[in-house]
Amino acid sequence: MEHTLTWALTFAVSAGIGLLVGIERERKPTAKAGVRTFTLIALLGTGCALAAQLTGNAWLVAVGLALVGLTLVGAYAADPAMQAEDSGTTTVIAALFVYLLGALNFHGERTLAVALGIGMTALLYFKTELEGVATRLTPTDIRSMLQFGAVSAIVLPLLPDRSFGPYGVLNPFNIWLMVVLISGVSLAGYVAWRLTLGGKGLLLTGLLGGVISSTATTFAYARHARDATHTPSAALTVILLANVAKLVRVLLLAVVIAPQVLPMLAMVMLPALAATAPALWWHYRRASGESGGESDRLQNPTQLTTALLFGVFYALVLLAAAWLSDVVGSGGLFLLSFVSGLTDVDAITLSSARLADQGNISLAESVTAITLAVAANMLFKMGVSFVLGGRGVGRLVAIAFALPLAAMAGALLGLDALA
Repeated sequence: MEHTLTWALTFAVSAGIGLLVGIERERKPTAKAGVRTFTLIALLGTGCALAAQLTGNAWLVAVGLALVGLTLVGAYAADPAMQAEDSGTTTVIAALFVYLLGALNFHGERTLAVALGIGMTALLYFKTELEGVATRLTPTDIRSMLQFGAVSAIVLPLLPDRSFGPYGVLNPFNIWLMVVLISGVSLAGYVAWRLTLGGKGLLLTGLLGGVISSTATTFAYARHARDATHTPSAALTVILLANVAKLVRVLLLAVVIAPQVLPMLAMVMLPALAATAPALWWHYRRASGESGGESDRLQNPTQLTTALLFGVFYALVLLAAAWLSDVVGSGGLFLLSFVSGLTDVDAITLSSARLADQGNISLAESVTAITLAVAANMLFKMGVSFVLGGRGVGRLVAIAFALPLAAMAGALLGLDALA
């Protein structure tokens, strides 16, 4: 009895998967398979898998798959009018996949089968949106995605996962893993930004711009404020949101690389995030819902040259940080953090977190190094705002950044006192 109920539940789940996909296909008048057909195909997949198990003949599953494909292909071939209008390739492939999901469900992978069924239904349903995505991406964007694939799936597995060089901090696999991490985060933000045509709003533009590069976003919007393509408050909203995204990104990188650093780092970064809120709220209210605009074109961050340069820079920072910490002490590491943070926060964040994870520096020293890099980056952006946006915009950025800088300084002093 219990065995029968288990089989009944298995067939019910398969029917649900077929029903879900079938409802989506029913919306397409030219499709030769709809709700009933897809439900039966899913049940057939489960039934063939059951029969194969009971008889010990695994070929039954393959025979059923072939019959499903031949039946649908024959249905399209027998109707010349439909064949001219729609080849039916998508429906045939979907039917074959639903059959396999039915078989997969029988073999105990119920969660995976349901998830794949939902994912396939979404893929079929959003056909128009996905076609729009393809037209919005430029050849450079697609090439960069392929380059990221090469960086992550081809280069990374080939690198040795062992330490080399002085202090044992140069691990080729770990160094390139950091390149993959940063490139992946930046590429995801860039693609999301491109697909929303620059954001269509200040909030989205600022957050996604900060994921790509908070410094580049500050460059772009300080220039917009100077050229009067955006009001100063609109530009400040985007710049502040980009800085918020950078602070959150620092916390996320710490979670991935050295989770033990996170509690102490959060005690510094969360007050800075909270201190950003008053200026952000003030300028967003004054911006009165301006769109983010499409005149700013941030560069795609995932290029092989960029990845290689970041890898080299990260390795040098890692080596220099270990050397300075050993020879000069924490003061040398902190000076390096401040200088490197002027242009890039990611490298010093990753290297400091890695050194703390390996026990080469203390958690407090790692947090101090990261905070100094973040503070240096904010000071650099204040200078950029004065140069590119003029005195008025620069003064507004300086006032807005003063509170988070003071919050980080106060938090660092508090941590030092507790230590």
